[in-house]
Formats: sequence, C-alpha cells, structure tokens
Amino acid sequence: MKTRCLLPLLLLCPGLLSAEGWNTYRGDPARSGYTSDELPRKLSLQWTYRSQVPDSAWPSSGRQEFDRAFHTVISGGLLFFGSSADHQLHALDAVTGEERWSHFTDGPIRLAPVCSKDRVYCVSDDGHLYCLDAKSGKLHWRKRGGPTGRRILGNDNISSIWPARGGPAIADGIIYWAAGIWPTEGIFIEALRLDDGKRAWLNDTDGFRFMPQPHGGANAASGVSAQGHLVLDGPRVYLPTGRAVPAALTRTNGKLQYFHLQKYGQLGGSSIVGLGTHFVNSGRLFDAATGIAQAEIGGPTARLGENLASFSKGGIHVYRWAKKTRKDRKGKTIKFTGIAPLWNIAGVPGGTELICSGSAIVSAGGEDIALIDSTDRSVTWKTKVKGAAYGLSSAAGRLYVSTDQGFIYCFSGKDNGGQAAEPARKRALPGHIEDFADAADEILEKSGVREGYCLDLGCGDGSLALELARQSALKIYCIEEDPALVKQARDRLDKAGLYGTRVVVHQASLEKTDYPKYLANLIVSGRGVAGAPVKINAEEVTRLSRPWGGVVVSGKKGALEIRRRGALAGAGSWTHQYSNPANTCCSEDAIVKGPLRMLWFRDADLPVPQRHGRGPAPLFHKGYLVVEGLNAVRAADAYNGRTIWEYSLPGILKAFNQDHLMGTAGTGSNLCANRDSVYIHQKQTCLRIDLATGRKLGEFKTPAAANGKPGLWGYLAAVDGIVYGTIADPEHIVKWRYLKGEMQDLLTESKTFFALDGESGKTLWRYDAEHSIRHNAIAIGGGKVYLIDRKTAAIDRVKYRREKGEKDIPHPGGAILALEAATGKVDWKKTKDVFGTMLALSAEKNILLMGYQPTRFRLPSELGGRMAVFHTTDGYRVWDRKVDYSSRPMLNDKTIYAEGGAWDLKTGVDREFKFKRSYGCGILAGGSNIMLFRSATMGYFDLLDTKKTYNYGGLRLGCWVNAIPAGGIVLVPDASAGCKCSYLNQASLALETAD
Repeated sequence: MKTRCLLPLLLLCPGLLSAEGWNTYRGDPARSGYTSDELPRKLSLQWTYRSQVPDSAWPSSGRQEFDRAFHTVISGGLLFFGSSADHQLHALDAVTGEERWSHFTDGPIRLAPVCSKDRVYCVSDDGHLYCLDAKSGKLHWRKRGGPTGRRILGNDNISSIWPARGGPAIADGIIYWAAGIWPTEGIFIEALRLDDGKRAWLNDTDGFRFMPQPHGGANAASGVSAQGHLVLDGPRVYLPTGRAVPAALTRTNGKLQYFHLQKYGQLGGSSIVGLGTHFVNSGRLFDAATGIAQAEIGGPTARLGENLASFSKGGIHVYRWAKKTRKDRKGKTIKFTGIAPLWNIAGVPGGTELICSGSAIVSAGGEDIALIDSTDRSVTWKTKVKGAAYGLSSAAGRLYVSTDQGFIYCFSGKDNGGQAAEPARKRALPGHIEDFADAADEILEKSGVREGYCLDLGCGDGSLALELARQSALKIYCIEEDPALVKQARDRLDKAGLYGTRVVVHQASLEKTDYPKYLANLIVSGRGVAGAPVKINAEEVTRLSRPWGGVVVSGKKGALEIRRRGALAGAGSWTHQYSNPANTCCSEDAIVKGPLRMLWFRDADLPVPQRHGRGPAPLFHKGYLVVEGLNAVRAADAYNGRTIWEYSLPGILKAFNQDHLMGTAGTGSNLCANRDSVYIHQKQTCLRIDLATGRKLGEFKTPAAANGKPGLWGYLAAVDGIVYGTIADPEHIVKWRYLKGEMQDLLTESKTFFALDGESGKTLWRYDAEHSIRHNAIAIGGGKVYLIDRKTAAIDRVKYRREKGEKDIPHPGGAILALEAATGKVDWKKTKDVFGTMLALSAEKNILLMGYQPTRFRLPSELGGRMAVFHTTDGYRVWDRKVDYSSRPMLNDKTIYAEGGAWDLKTGVDREFKFKRSYGCGILAGGSNIMLFRSATMGYFDLLDTKKTYNYGGLRLGCWVNAIPAGGIVLVPDASAGCKCSYLNQASLALETAD
C-alpha cells in the first residue's frame, strides 16, 4: 500500500528521483527538504563563515520568514548564497569556506540561488533575474521582471517597484521566477527556457484579478503576489503569495488554477513544501489538485524517504501515506490519500527549520540543532549556533546551517580535534582621503543633516560617500554613469564593510535616475566637491529633494552652497483626528489624485492597538508623519518612512487594545499637532513634544474639576498656539460596540471645556457645561469654538437596562453654542431642535454642520437620517433635511460627502455621487480630489474625471481613520494589528499620484 501511494508522489516531483547535491532551496524544486545523501550520525564543526546580519524584509511577520537567513545551495564543490545585507551573490569553497568570488546586484538578494550545470541563477530586489558563471561569477545575462526601471524605497532599501521575490526554480530546462509584491502595480510570473533564454510563458494579469478577499463579503481588484521560493511539483507551479495561501498555476502555460484567498482567509505564509499529490503550507496539508486543506501537520516539514517528518508540539512526528475515506455533504463515501501517524520522538529542538538527509532528520529550533536517526528513532547529535537557524542544507556528507545573525556553519563527520576554521572575507580598509574627509565635515556642518537618506549624484570612486558614512548616520545612495567608477566605488565601500548597509552604488543616468521623488534629506556630488564637471538635471534634483527641509549642497570644497527646500505648494495637512479641529475629514490637499502608485513601504514595526480598538488617526504636519502606538508616539519622515524619533509612553493606548470598536469614534483622539509641537494627553496630563526632535517641551494638567482635583483629560485640539481640552465625565461610560470591552477608560463626554496657553499651560478660560459635551460635538475654526451642550444619552450606557415592553429612553435635545476661541465668551446660542451628535465646520464658507455619525457599530443615540446647517455668524439655521447616509460626513469645499450621498453645503440640494464600496468599517478621509477608505483592501474614489472606486490591493486598512491624503502623498501607517486575515502584505506605506 505504501508503494502504491508513493509512486505518484515520486513521478510528480521533479528532481526527487536522484540526489544532485543541494543545488536549490530545500534540495529540489518541490522544496521537499529531502536528499538521499546520508549524513554521519556524529558531526564536528569544520568552519564558520561570518557575514553581515541579514536585512530581513519583514522582521515583524511570522508568516514571511523567507529571508531571515542566507539560504545556501551547493553544487560543483561550491556553496552559494545571496545577501540581503551587501546585495551580493557569494560563492564559497564548500569544503573550506574560503570565498571564491562575489557579484554585486542592484538590491538585496532575499531568496536562495539555484544552480544548473555550470551556471548559477539568483533574483534581487532590483527586479532582475541574474545568470552567472558558477566557477568565475562572470555575468552572462540579467532579465528584468517588470516593464520599466522605476524604483521606490522598499523595506528601507532602494528597489524596483517590482522586486524579484519569487525565488527561482528549475525543472526540465526551464527556470521559473516572479517579480512584484503589490498586486495593483502588477505581478510578473515568468518561465524561461535555459537553452536559448526565450520566454516559455508570462503571467502578468493575475495580480489585477478582481476576486474575494480574506474577510468574508469583501471583494476587490487585488490578486496574487510573489514572496517566497516558487515550487515546481508535477503539473503545477505553486506561487508563494506572502502572508496568504499559495496560488497554483499550470506549469505548461502559467494559467491560474486556484487561489483560495477568502476560503482560507486566516491561513498562509511564504513556505511551501511540495509532495506530489499534496503540499504543505502554514502547518496544513493541502490536496494538490484542488487546493483544499485536509489536515493539520504542524510546523516545519520535509519528506523522509516514503514518509513525512514534521515538527510540532515539542517533538518530531513521522507520518505515512494512507488511503482514507470521508463522507461528502450528501453522505456519499469519498476515497482520498491522506496521512497517518507512524512514530514520534519528544524533547528535541524544532520549529525553525527541518530537513531530511537519507535516514537522518535534522531539526532546528532557534539556536539549537539536533540530528535524529530515523532507523532507531534516537537523537545522535546536538549542537548550538549563534542566532536562530533558519537555513539547513545537506550535501556530500556535510550539513550547512545558516542563522539570522549572518553565520554559516559547516559540519561533517571528520574529526578535526575541535580546530574549526573561521574563513573571512579579504578586506583592506581604505584610508582617509583628507580632501574628502574635510569636504564631508563641511557638508555635515553647513547642512545640519546627519541622519536620513543622502544621494551622491556623480559619486566618482565613492570617496565622499565613504567619508560621509564614517562621520554621520546617513544612509547614502550613490549614482554614477561611468561603469568603471561604479566598480571602483563598490569595491572601495565593500572593503570598508559599509556596502549595502550604509552605502549603495548604482549605475544610472544623472538626468533621469528612476529614483522615487521626495526621497533625499541631503543631496551632494562626490565629483562636484572635487571640482570635476558633473552634469546634473536641476529639475531632477528638485524632484528628489524632500519637501520641508531637504538640503542640496553644490560647489567645491571650501565654497559649498546650501539650498534648502521649503513647503510643498498645494499640499494639505492632517493635524487632528478628523484632519483639523473643524472635523472636516478633508485635508484640502490639491496634489493627491488618482491613479495612485507606491512611493515607499516598510515593515509594520510599531506595535499599535488592535484594529477593532480604533486608535488615533495618523497625523501629517510640516513633513512629519506622527503615529501613536501602544507604548509610544513616533515621528517619521513622511517622504521616506524613516523613524526620526520615538517618545516612550508605556500603556498610552492600552484601553484601545480591545475588541470593542469604539475607540476614537467616541473618545476623539488624544493626539494633535500645531505649530512646531505635538500634543498628547494621558490621564490628567498633556505633554508638549517638539515636532522635530521628540524632546519634551512642557507638561500641562487639566484645570480643577468640580471636586477641586485635576480631572481626566477628554477632548484635545490645538489652534494658533492655544490648546483646547475637556474634563471628561467618568460617570458616563458607553457600551462596547463589538464583542466586549473594558470601557471605563474610553470616555466620550465631558463636563468642562477649557483653553490653555500652548507654551506655558496657563488656563486662559473655561466653559462649564449645563449638561454635557460630547467630544464629537466640538468643532473649532474661524476664531470660534462650537459645541453642543446636551444631556447624555442613557441608551448608550453600559448599565442601561429597560424592562420588557418598555420603550428606550429618548436622547434629550440641548443647545448649540458659539464661543470666542480666545476668551470663551458666548457669541450665540441656539436651543431649538438641537438633535445632532457631531459637528463639522467650514470656516471659509461660514457653515456649521450638525448631524450624526451613523456608521457600523454605532452607539444607539447615533440615529442618522438627518442633517442641519447653521450660519456661523449668528447661528441661523440655513437648511435642515432628512437624508440617508451611513458614514461620518466629510466637508470638501462646497460639498458634503458621506456614504449614501452628497449635498450642496449651502443649500442641502442633492449632488450626483455614485459611490459604492465593498466591505469596510472605517470612514471617509479626503483631499480636494480624492477620498480614501477601506473597500475590502484600500479603496479610493477619484473626485475628478473617472468618479469611481478603485483599489490599491495587497493590504487592509484599520477600522476608522488610517489612510490620509496629506503632504502631496497618501500616508498609510499600519493599523491592522490583531487581524488574522491573510492580506498579502502587512506594512506601513506611502502612495503618490502616478505621473
């Protein structure tokens, strides 16, 4: 019976019938993790090779571990690995560990190379597939995956917008690879014939596929992605899609067979093990023909001869293939092939990687490695390594181990008396060149820029870049047109140990670099400071320079000229929860419009409240992106994503880290920005933090509450140097909106409104409410504060109960007031039919809107169905009408927009607005020409020509305000924490308008 089950497995898996060393990731194109080569049962360390620490793309993700270590392949007596740190493909002597050659690519190499005959192939984040001579490292050819040379900032490195992260696999004379990770930008999966380099097929359409997304009921134009090692198994190519389950393509033509993104919306990951009739992904065994999950199998898995070995629950479990039956929905008996347990051994390390070599099982768990003899089921050898062992390879009786600290170890059965070699790269540290050292010092002193991204346009031999790196914390990208100078610069910087991590050199035109706009905090020229002629396009320099402070240095050493870029004309800001203290939900950014494309993306490395907690919106102010996390507030460079500072505030958003779906939808934000300061409140205190440096400038207490003690801070805003706040009412606690939550620290109403001097914290004035002030019912602008003073809604409270047959207690009306913002003096007050729960203001049009926030998971008092508009000068009710809408209204110039309709701001007349979106629980956030929202993935509505909804696929937004159009770009810091849905990427990013 075993033989009958095994024959289809062997016939379907290319490369499994004979051992050919370990010439590809996990031993064969099916990534089975098996070789028939036996390993000695006792091993000794032969050599250790120390490289730089891998620069992992997604260190915060447990599903995308494909580049945690430098995975090794062995062929022809050489060991090959690609480096994400120094961007080179390296060849070592497999016996001694001595380096034989290395070859530079234009970006990080994150996937293992593959060998065939006398050649070695690798892919890089620069978007190319490389073919090199295995013995010499000579480049035979390279092939670009995407249609152009466009580059962006991806995972903190300049890369192609289509990084090649579909690790190459070879079978039957064809190499398969893929480029692109963002479906909206295009995904390119290609098969090339090795004999003539011609294309066998190309799939460049399934990234754009409109299909069901991980969340039930969610559909979007967002298809496959490519992150991980491609798997070739029988008639299929399995495409690792990042965080989701694999997609299966027909090997002969590249057509998509299946991609069960929604069906298995909480499963997935970049690791796939092909087993002929089945494959393993995310700890499950799937049927290969249908992609349907059959059984849980645990952690890392490999083929073991005719059987399977897997690590789970603290031990190794070995399974056999078995014929099984099950009943279908109609009760009919269905026969299928599954697995049955054979034996297990407990108490061995595991969970990081597992392979099988002959009858030996090698299991790695963190820094611990064990070898298990499967014939007598005993542990015969153990060792420890430095770092977590994510990479294992076996060839010619040797075991190779790669760790996340950059170490590669070689073990064999040879007893060397404990004298392991430590081969090292040959380095000759370049000396200081005084002229360039002086020039670097002058540049840093005059510009004041010592951190961030620096561009060296016309870098020459890299001497200036070398000195800038030595004297600062800059990440430097050099562009040089002359290939000979590129080689000199790379060699010089590599010998200094700086290449890749601190300095990178690209050959490109200085007239049109293909680099992303707004990238550079500092722009210099190595050849320019030396007095050599450099022809640089002035428009290109401006395009590359960061708004709000990017510095361009020109001229010769000793006579350098400094030019600093100012604000970006037409760019909007987002300084409060709903863009501004007026609550318009519109930044008035005139630059951002559709279509959108990627500018930068990076790992989601700031712990934030889970998405149902609806944490504070991100802010944009003067070039800074300000984001609040669970235990800190962070300021990043909005134009390249670099963290500038982080201010620790332990537990600041602990109350939001729950499944209650209230959060800032009721409380408002505890964060805002004004002038050169960030303000953030916690309990009774509000901190004033310097926007540029993160240094604390002040600490303010709330005025005394009715009991004479400082009250809890509720609402927060800052306008023209005045900080506005409220003293929250701890007695009014609203009920959670979803599942259950602790709501006592999420207060939505206040008893007192006050104004403080924004520098000293001195109380300027206060207004003590007759009843209560809902935080959503405060709007500030045009020199006035508008608020609704109204009794609280009993039906919203946690403790609200009604007897059977009783009607709900209605929410009483109240008063709407206009106060002078500088003095608190009441300007006007209206008490007739004050029904609303929220206010929004157009100070420019002298219009105050009263309405509801009738969104998903609303409070019972958010009745919806009505809006009214008042004139701000005297409170005259301009119009009042019944309207259907299901989101918080957005004010954009002369129009009110909401999900459900659009209305003229001054008349209330309906305006044409055919808006539709798929599933999404957040609200609309807009600029002058665009609206952003969740529509399965990220959605946006073009208010100009097309007037329709588009997707930017591959990610999910948070559950309130997450994506903002400001600063001339779209900023999307990650807010998906706690979501298990298998959206392809979990990242913080910025988008720009496509040229």
